[in-house]
Amino acid sequence: MAASCARALGKVGRSFVDSPAVLRSGSGSFLGGTAATRSSGRCYGSGGPGVRAAALSVRAAAGRRALSCAFLLGGGLGLYQAVRGSLKQQHLAQEQNQNQVSAGGLKLILYQYKTCPFCSKVRAFLDYYGLPYDIVEVNPVMRQEIKWSAYRKVPILMVDGGVQLNDSSVIISALKTFLINKERSVSDILHCYPEMKSVNERGKEVTEYTNKYWLMLSEAQTACVYPEKGMQKEEMKWRQWADDWLVHLISPNVYRTTGEALASFDYIVREGKFGTLEGFFAKYVGAAAMFVISKRLKSRHNLQDDVREDLYKAVNDWVAAVGKKRKFMGGDQPNLADLAVFGVLRVMDGLQAFDDMMANTKVKSWYRRMERATLNHEGRSQP
Repeated sequence: MAASCARALGKVGRSFVDSPAVLRSGSGSFLGGTAATRSSGRCYGSGGPGVRAAALSVRAAAGRRALSCAFLLGGGLGLYQAVRGSLKQQHLAQEQNQNQVSAGGLKLILYQYKTCPFCSKVRAFLDYYGLPYDIVEVNPVMRQEIKWSAYRKVPILMVDGGVQLNDSSVIISALKTFLINKERSVSDILHCYPEMKSVNERGKEVTEYTNKYWLMLSEAQTACVYPEKGMQKEEMKWRQWADDWLVHLISPNVYRTTGEALASFDYIVREGKFGTLEGFFAKYVGAAAMFVISKRLKSRHNLQDDVREDLYKAVNDWVAAVGKKRKFMGGDQPNLADLAVFGVLRVMDGLQAFDDMMANTKVKSWYRRMERATLNHEGRSQP
């Protein structure tokens, strides 16, 4: 790339120097005020045609030399920029390769809905640890992108094209285990989280996963990850709290009123994968439906009349659990509970519920630290 850039600059330089019009303007401007110009001026005033021709020849030669120098300089600068760009691309490629190595060479593909809180949890984990991954946005109506899967929910994470991880907490626990203990394959680790099918109180079959909040580590590894007593239990407790309680506060709050329901679906349609007609119906029919469903969820989970109060209390309970002496629940760095809570809350960003939460709770400082940590991939250098 750098060589072709230099050749192109050389061709432009030669054509520019050989152009009479450019030569005249170039020699006049570049040499103005030099000794050669003053001398040739005296020749024009006192000499004959031969002297003037000689003077013109001198000026032309000087102009060509000057322009050649200018284009050599310009070409050199262009070459420098090209080389620098090439080196930058190499550096980025090396960095990506290093990231791939840090993930154990895994090729990760995340099937998701962007506005799904469980998918957001997984992205928060992958981003924080700097694990490269591709995203397949699933159409929530037809779900053709996951028609190959017997598991019909998102997120789904495919590892190396052959290992399928389902359930956000299983995905996070399995990958975290792999980052610490690369002697075991993801497929082997996955066997530690067996599926359990059951029928819930509404008569619907549900799939649950045993041990999904546990990391499958040796005693020595566990002691390294959780050096203080109670750290592991605290992390597991709040990860489960995020799944069992916090996530159920999202819908009643973002669909609290008809106006908020429309704004929420406008965001969902804009960020999701919808066709034009699907998007129209999703926005208006979906908003109306979710407004009604949110009232049922409010009753099912015994929420207050003003569901904002439940959201505020939950968020303030989380902030109190983190405490004033810690940046994160994990201490100086986020742990898996931090990433789970951040992932759930993040899906409201841009909506009225999020603005109200930031204004009426104490979560803002912690949330901004989490934003920076995930954006900058601050967990890249740690398991």
